[in-house]
Amino acid sequence: MTVSVPSPTPPPSRVDVLVVGGGTAGLVAAKSAARFGADVLLVERERLGGDCLWSGCVPSKALIAAAHAAVALRDRDALGVGSQPPRIDVTSVFDHIDHAIRTIEPADSVASVEATGARVVAGTAVFTSPTTASVDGASVRFRQAVIATGSSPALPDIPGLADANPLTSETVWGLRERPARLVVLGGGAIGCELAQAWARLGSAVTLVHRGERLLPKEDVDASAIVAEALRSDSVTVVLRARAARVRAEGRGGALVLDDGSEHPFDALLVATGRTPRTAGLGLDRAGVATDERGFVRVDATLRTSNRRIRAAGDVAGLPAFTHLAGVGGSLAATNAVLGLRRRLDLTAVPRVTFTDPEVAAVGVSPNDAERLGLTVREVPLADTDRAIADGRTVGFARLVVDARGRVRGAAIVGPRAGETLGEASLAVAQGLTTSALGAVTHAYPTYSDALWNAAIADVRARLERPTLRRVIAVLRRLRTLVVR
Repeated sequence: MTVSVPSPTPPPSRVDVLVVGGGTAGLVAAKSAARFGADVLLVERERLGGDCLWSGCVPSKALIAAAHAAVALRDRDALGVGSQPPRIDVTSVFDHIDHAIRTIEPADSVASVEATGARVVAGTAVFTSPTTASVDGASVRFRQAVIATGSSPALPDIPGLADANPLTSETVWGLRERPARLVVLGGGAIGCELAQAWARLGSAVTLVHRGERLLPKEDVDASAIVAEALRSDSVTVVLRARAARVRAEGRGGALVLDDGSEHPFDALLVATGRTPRTAGLGLDRAGVATDERGFVRVDATLRTSNRRIRAAGDVAGLPAFTHLAGVGGSLAATNAVLGLRRRLDLTAVPRVTFTDPEVAAVGVSPNDAERLGLTVREVPLADTDRAIADGRTVGFARLVVDARGRVRGAAIVGPRAGETLGEASLAVAQGLTTSALGAVTHAYPTYSDALWNAAIADVRARLERPTLRRVIAVLRRLRTLVVR
């Protein structure tokens, strides 16, 4: 038994706060409410940690780390360092993934929750009224509740798909062999990350996406760079393609597209979206409304149509990021326990696609800048000294700036883009100007130079405006008179 599996103890009959679901949102909600002195019960039917620990952030980044290592020697050739083809032991790769999970698991353990004063029980919670729930048949009355049951990978309605035993971002971690031929269906962040990682580990990978470009939510040029990066890693990228059916053959099969082309596979990975885990929760009896897709409807304070119940994380239809789930869990618990009306601010939610190069973004996209009357300032990595020294010059940093010089958004493509994004996220959240960013001394040489120089470029452009040029001319004349 892992340290994240709750004990099957009977739940209390009354609590201040009932938290349903032990993923990131639920863990943070339970710990936050307990620290405020509330009597908290967290109910989880499987294991604490949720998708992030077991099938999302942690295992995928551990796999990506192994994939990076597999190509490190190849990339060193350009730097004058000789190399040999890497030896890839997939069993050891998954041992590394398991080690990463087990090392991080205690932070999400039952003990870590109970250390705050909350109680954790194993079971399935079902709402029976607006103020009660049943936990495996035992009735629990609550003053407030937080729904944090998350979401699951969605499987599209494709004839023959079920017969092919498709993998998802949840089940792919059960592999212990490298698939010789892997077809990935879906060109979002998950599809791109896993396609590139498995290609680098030696699989022949085909990525099929029905859209015009990969990563459709990201900067157009970022999408193009990632597509080219995947192709350079021998991924076959098929765009503007729809799956017509799947033909299962033994342990593998073929994905048949609507144009009649076929892509054979030994494993088929589906990464085409997610669906909320709301089935069987008894939300109708609790008076909790859902939208047409089944996600719980919430207002800006994360309160549902039942004023006693809030929802946080993926189940509330919010952007599906672990960091936002944590913020939402804290906000929901704080509002529930203290009776506050704090609102969840979605204007500065950072996101990172951990391909190589990484794609990081926050706030207004450069794609939307012209339509909104905003300006984009860009510095390519080809003009960034650290990138030149590393031989990693594909990418850029772009700032979206308003008429007052405030940073409204950013898009960064390149090594360590996710780390560089933190400064841009702070700027967007706090309404900082490019002058403020430009005035801060940055360490040299770093990849963050690109973002810094984009801010400086905006400041310089503003100094060239006729009005400011006249002000500068007046100040210079006054300075001359004073010196005389």
